Amino acid sequence: MEEPEKITRLIPKRKKSFRRLIFSRAFLIIALLIVQIVILVAIYFQFTEYLPQAKVLLGLFSLLMVFHLFNCEMDSTAKLTWLALITLFPIPGAMLLFFTKQDFGHIKLKKSVISVISESKEMLPLHSEILDEPELARSGTDSLCRYVNCTGCFPIYNNTDVTYFPTGEDVFEAMLEELEKAEHFIFMEYFIVAEGYMWGKVLDILARKAQQGVDIRLMFDGMCEMSTLTHDYPARLAKLGIKCKAFAPILPFLSTYYNYRDHRKLLVIDGNIAFNGGVNLADEYINQRVCYGHWKDCAVMLRGEAVRSFTLMFLQMWNVDEAEHQWDEWLSASYDTEQEYCGYVIPYADCPLDDKKVGETVYIDILNRATEYVHIMTPYLILDGEMENAIRFAAERGIDVKLILPGIPDKKAAYALAKTHYSGLTKAGVKIYEYTPGFVHSKVFVGDGEKAVVGTINLDYRSLYHHFECATYMYKTKCISEIEADFQKTLAQCREVTPETIRHEKLFYKVTGELLKLVAPLF
Repeated sequence: MEEPEKITRLIPKRKKSFRRLIFSRAFLIIALLIVQIVILVAIYFQFTEYLPQAKVLLGLFSLLMVFHLFNCEMDSTAKLTWLALITLFPIPGAMLLFFTKQDFGHIKLKKSVISVISESKEMLPLHSEILDEPELARSGTDSLCRYVNCTGCFPIYNNTDVTYFPTGEDVFEAMLEELEKAEHFIFMEYFIVAEGYMWGKVLDILARKAQQGVDIRLMFDGMCEMSTLTHDYPARLAKLGIKCKAFAPILPFLSTYYNYRDHRKLLVIDGNIAFNGGVNLADEYINQRVCYGHWKDCAVMLRGEAVRSFTLMFLQMWNVDEAEHQWDEWLSASYDTEQEYCGYVIPYADCPLDDKKVGETVYIDILNRATEYVHIMTPYLILDGEMENAIRFAAERGIDVKLILPGIPDKKAAYALAKTHYSGLTKAGVKIYEYTPGFVHSKVFVGDGEKAVVGTINLDYRSLYHHFECATYMYKTKCISEIEADFQKTLAQCREVTPETIRHEKLFYKVTGELLKLVAPLF
């Protein structure tokens, strides 16, 4: 393996921080269970004569919590999880619900994000003349665009070229090439940044470009400070002329690392080029580091006016903790109006703070409008009732629904949970396949040869409910045939899930999956 230049080695290698466990939801659940046990034991030994009254009060408390859950706005599957937890463990269950819903460490973040999104909701023109085109009405793309615009500023574009990259290696090569061409600014927003070959090569270019006067900004999720980077990493990059910040750093004992993570992966160069997909800035994504067999990922590169939407998305997150918000200077980049491209593009984001499930709704729209097929690649399959019903309904009405999932999991718990859906989906006619060479990290929906989504949104509760996400919706762009071809090529390397393989599944996955199904919305 080629070694990166020494300038890229800003921190020593280190093991994942133990703080990640301490601030996790699992640790909190265990702590609260211990609290309830201590309280119950104290009551038993110190207030034996009051045990009947205590049981009545505990029962009334549980009943009030049940009424609260039935009347609150929450996914029905999540309600069942919380009902079970509170019924079994009233005190820690209620405390955990209150803690996660209030999430004290993110109160300020919530206000800032909502304020910034509201401020920028009309920053980009919505191109009503495009929405009126009969072709979009026929496909339902016009109504989908109107929906996503209820949640932010996500115009539809007809003058943007989209290139599809079927592997992390392919997109990495293109990223390096385009970074070298940067003249004005480079905006990077990633869930994971890890020291190594990939980030080293990128950082070499960023450091040189910063010396040339290019405005370089990097934002990574705050969880990186507990796993791959040190808390002073932004200061280290500042010495190279790179502006850097962590999004929503973990606050000890005030917030768990699960909620409101920035799971997005996007790169914007000079307002003319944008990359979006599943590829983070870490060696496993380009198979320089082998973790779970071959890592299958993908991404798209946009060239044209639609890049403005990704510029705006980045600025929204960057401005969350900025005293003075800057917009126009970066949104006014010029682009080639002479070039004509086929198809339509809608870059969009999903914010976990607005109670709108944009990512899930876009996926369900593709499933519900399909007339021939919907082919899906996803690393995780932890479905709520609504998503599972949409997938099953599509298959039951004759649509060819195929899912490609990992053959080698990165998380055994998530893998076990995915398998709990296999039986119901296959009975409905859904065809499920597992990628035998390794781990599939691609997030792809492609339908009927004319619609596709590539982005960061997984089919699990974290992506659909609790993370900041982004994706690229495409209708009749030239690369859709390439996306479908990649699906078929990947499919040829998969094993099919059948009733026979489900019956002979390992006992560990059967038992683990059934047990974890109770708390699946917490994953």
